Amino acid sequence: MTGGPGPRDWDKELAQIDKLIASGAGERTPPAAAPAAAAAPAARERAAAPVAPAGPRRGAVVFTWVRLILGLAVGIGITQWPYERGCGLLLFGYLAAVGGVIVAGLWSAVSSWRTRSALAHTLSLGLVCWGGILGAREVLPRVGYARSSATWFCPAGNAPAPGPRTPATAPAPTPATPAKPQGAF
Repeated sequence: MTGGPGPRDWDKELAQIDKLIASGAGERTPPAAAPAAAAAPAARERAAAPVAPAGPRRGAVVFTWVRLILGLAVGIGITQWPYERGCGLLLFGYLAAVGGVIVAGLWSAVSSWRTRSALAHTLSLGLVCWGGILGAREVLPRVGYARSSATWFCPAGNAPAPGPRTPATAPAPTPATPAKPQGAF
């Protein structure tokens, strides 16, 4: 606190700093005459004070589970996809829906990570993997990785009929053996 060229009296300066801390002035802005060292003990004191961890809000946990349940419903429901997905626009629509499953899984994974919900996070990562499996099942044959091959676009004139596949539009099964004539044993 001495501004002169002589040696500093550290005991006197530290006693003054202790008085500032005890009076609570160190937590507010220190006086202009106080050295910068006065702020350091006050900062250490505030940092050392135990702070109760703020847990996730109840609403955040509820919305995490809502996101996850909706994502799981879409992930399970996509197995019952009612349209042909062999090639063309219908294939790209299916792949977009699979992308939606993956995005729903990632969204709920981030939400469950923030709310520290281990079960929801595990299910979310499982949903992401499920979407990846569904997508790989359609993409890998088209990029030459699988044994069977498929095309992205339908050949001219062989485009699948839009709409759900019904038994009337499904190809008729061919019998493995010729039919026996009536009355023959």
